[in-house]
Amino acid sequence: MNELISQLTADGPVLTDGAWGTQLLARGLDVGACPDAWNLSNPEKVEEVARAYVEVGSRVIITNTFGANRFMLARHKLADRTVEINRAGVEISRRAAGDRAVVFASIGQSGVILMMGEVPEEELRAAFVEQAQAMADAGADGIVVETMSDPAEARVAVAAAKGTGLPVVGCMTFDSGKDGDRTMMGTTVEQAVEQLTEAGADVIGSNCGQGIEEFAAICRRLRAATDLPVWIKANAGLPEMVNDQTVYNQTAEGFARAVPALVEAGAQFIGGCCGTSPEFIRAAKEVLAQ
Repeated sequence: MNELISQLTADGPVLTDGAWGTQLLARGLDVGACPDAWNLSNPEKVEEVARAYVEVGSRVIITNTFGANRFMLARHKLADRTVEINRAGVEISRRAAGDRAVVFASIGQSGVILMMGEVPEEELRAAFVEQAQAMADAGADGIVVETMSDPAEARVAVAAAKGTGLPVVGCMTFDSGKDGDRTMMGTTVEQAVEQLTEAGADVIGSNCGQGIEEFAAICRRLRAATDLPVWIKANAGLPEMVNDQTVYNQTAEGFARAVPALVEAGAQFIGGCCGTSPEFIRAAKEVLAQ
């Protein structure tokens, strides 16, 4: 096991952070705007998010770089600032973390589909290598490849991140199929574990797509399929549209009540995804402390 991962998990489940997108929206990010660009234009507000999670007990925080690969940034005419945006994202989270948390930089989907031939695999690999290396150079402690639905893209991203020498978390989103246990591409939990492991992931996990109550079953299957640590970040339920606004109806207390089931199922890293907030992480910490 990677040395840092071993140190983090030595004393039991590790509390990570919660959602970033909804927290930035609450601080004034316009719907449809580029969240990652705020690393340059509004770094103090991005740091507020990171610091809020550290202050409630997150031992691992991510970075505001989920969409900061050159394909996604090109949609906002920011591809030429890819390295700058990723470096700034890591530096912001590093300031907030201090010596109280470690920083796992976030890599999300590219927005292109390999199987459709939208770009050659070599071009996608180069984009993820560019992003991952910028993160490593800026001082990230690790990298989390998250919210992946296409195993081919996930393998490329994990391998690119692994090339930095940092520990890598590989996460897929399981929200499709009649039982909600496949990715959008039809990949099962067991298939995802096999492919992420082959790509070099040090931690295997799942995030987004479902509320926390549904994650225990996914977690058990991840645990049964791998000896690597398991990372789980669940949504605050499923989103609903209320008065033209996206609303998550799960409460922090309800979220926290489901945490023991995740621990029992074998989760070693536990946090929140869409709709969660520092209050959710504080409530989860209180439950874990018991």
